[in-house]
Amino acid sequence: MSSHGKKMLAPVIITIVFLLYLLIYVVMLAQFVMVEPLAFILAIPLVLLGVGMVYVLFARIREIRSGEEDDLDNY
Repeated sequence: MSSHGKKMLAPVIITIVFLLYLLIYVVMLAQFVMVEPLAFILAIPLVLLGVGMVYVLFARIREIRSGEEDDLDNY
């Protein structure tokens, strides 16, 4: 595996685990909230959080492929 592939593995795994966590949370929220509009309103921020996480993942992949170094690698 190339060094780019190794650097991309962790963000992808973390994003998948986070999205699974959000999915489980939304499903449980929908089951336990009796008022359907309330469940929808409470789920909107969680869905937006998931979309933001995917956006950050793609930005990180673009950063890795372009060869930009991590700030943390300098320390």
